[in-house]
Amino acid sequence: MRKIIHVDMDCFYAAIEVRDNPSLKGRPVAVGGTASRRGVLCTCNYEARRYGLRSAMPTAQALKQCPDLVLVPVNMEKYQRVSANIRSIFEKFTHQIEPLSLDEAYLDVTNNPYANGSATLIAQTIREEILKSQDITASAGVAPNKFLAKIASDWRKPDGQFVITPKDVDQFVLHLPVEKVYGIGKVTATKLREMQVNTCGELQRLSQLELIKRFGGFGETLFNLCRGIDDREVETSRYRKSLSVEETFADDLPDMEACLNELPAIYNDFVLRLKQCKDKTMRDIKTIFIKIKFNDFTVTTAQAPVRQLRLETFAQLFQQRFLQSPKPVRLLGVGVRFKEFSEFEERQQELAF
Repeated sequence: MRKIIHVDMDCFYAAIEVRDNPSLKGRPVAVGGTASRRGVLCTCNYEARRYGLRSAMPTAQALKQCPDLVLVPVNMEKYQRVSANIRSIFEKFTHQIEPLSLDEAYLDVTNNPYANGSATLIAQTIREEILKSQDITASAGVAPNKFLAKIASDWRKPDGQFVITPKDVDQFVLHLPVEKVYGIGKVTATKLREMQVNTCGELQRLSQLELIKRFGGFGETLFNLCRGIDDREVETSRYRKSLSVEETFADDLPDMEACLNELPAIYNDFVLRLKQCKDKTMRDIKTIFIKIKFNDFTVTTAQAPVRQLRLETFAQLFQQRFLQSPKPVRLLGVGVRFKEFSEFEERQQELAF
């Protein structure tokens, strides 16, 4: 039986900004782009959330709902430094760490010598050290698997901790809303409600065969998760699957010519970021892609196998997709997808022989 801790920082970016500027304490604060540039919120503190603000909300809408909102620009270098400091705290207790982002991670503390092997005490100590050294709070969930640990970390936010012991799993999932199950989005949740299924306990009434018939391969996952079963291991090595750069324009680009004029700057920014990925080379790229968001908020993408990384190739992809639906453009993006891990293994084997 595994002992998994999920640590999730509370309003990470916003918490750091409030820490570094005490005059913001008690005020609604958000980190994100400006309304004039059609920015969105990266995160906001709990004072701001009382107004209904949330991450990914357009800044203009956020300011309408909360006129007193203090908007702070993103300072990614600072957040990365704090994240690295928090990672060093994790490493005092275990090297089985799976970071999900700068502000959250899974830790496997099975058979851990600290605190007589108590995952609860380890999680509590980690949270105390983060508060003491970084002056920001973290919440934690402790459970026998990743699925339940992630749910538990959200149970007593902010600055809280919740433990699901193995003997509590069956009772806990019985009344758990199906929306809490990872992978269940709005469409699947609507289908389940139409089937009179609102909780994991109600979902357990459906057979595995019936779930597979209705939801395909995801049906088997649903069958297990609604029973609190999750055999995924904490992955200490995570491979980047893609890299992209996109820009939202202050004014819609009216036609193809205007878009093609903006594309070189986006491409150059993308190439710069790709060069900074020291673990990736041209040989690791599988496909290139473009993304277009129109003024009516519809989104379209196109991709092609990579031969050479050239601006002209991205421009051709854009032209092909734009001509299918010529409308003013709100956002443009370019990117690449990298080869899967199995392909890396095959290449290593070829080199070995």
